[in-house]
Amino acid sequence: MLTNTNIIFEYAQKHKCAICAFNVSNLETIKAVTEASRELKAPIIISASEGAIAYAGANNLVSLAGNFSRDTSVPMALHLDHGKSYEICKKCIDAGFSSVMIDGSSLPFEENVALTKKVVQYAHKHGVSVEGELGQIIGIEDNVSSASSILTNPQQAKEFVAKTGCDSLAISIGTAHGINKGSITPQIHYETIEAVSKALGKKYPLVAHGSSSVPQNLVANINKFGGEITKSQGIDYIDLVKMSTTSICKINIDTDLRLCFTSSIRQYLFENREVFDPRKILGSATNQIKDYAKYLINMLTLKK
Repeated sequence: MLTNTNIIFEYAQKHKCAICAFNVSNLETIKAVTEASRELKAPIIISASEGAIAYAGANNLVSLAGNFSRDTSVPMALHLDHGKSYEICKKCIDAGFSSVMIDGSSLPFEENVALTKKVVQYAHKHGVSVEGELGQIIGIEDNVSSASSILTNPQQAKEFVAKTGCDSLAISIGTAHGINKGSITPQIHYETIEAVSKALGKKYPLVAHGSSSVPQNLVANINKFGGEITKSQGIDYIDLVKMSTTSICKINIDTDLRLCFTSSIRQYLFENREVFDPRKILGSATNQIKDYAKYLINMLTLKK
């Protein structure tokens, strides 16, 4: 069933874990992550960026997520990822999204506050939870781009949450968007997580964006079967597990699912040259995404 993220974050805090937020854009990715959630009986957040919405349609994503989540008692949320305007947030709320993110992090502080507060007021009238963002995360992904990283200021975070009433806060802690997260291993600033958590209270849910691990075996497999990915680096699994023990209640995963999808299809088409049935081709990708989603859920949510 689709629910807002407040209920899901209660689960995370009770079980001292983090919930995986998987970015989706089509039937196959939604099917994969919801089946993983249902089989493991663990909550997830189904995320869709503005790019995914432009590709698949807000109403279609709501219908798919709603249908796949209907036959389970495991809570799932359908979440707008990095909404850049009040209008896109309102569109998603009206379509049936159960959670939205308004990303005003590139704006001056007071403008970010005003925009986030406006979204919160509309969303809460409809029972929809809101994620805000403070600080800047380096990297490029869909319509999100920043050339530099600005760690979140704890006292600003406290003021921001008090003024906006947002339900969760995405913070900048050293992660990065996209497939290339820097020329050296990304450094997670756990002292920032602790300081923001202390300022907001231990029970306030924090969010980590740009947290894909960019598995090098997937990159190598893509290149083996005709790809040309030359620069790639992600967040170490050790850091993901450690982050899941902090006040980080939501860890965003996008790039990894794209890598699973592309790796599987490239290999399947090479090894099965006579196949022209898209159900078989896309089915192989769905299964690989599902297996990887189960791996992350086991590691970050169920702690196995």
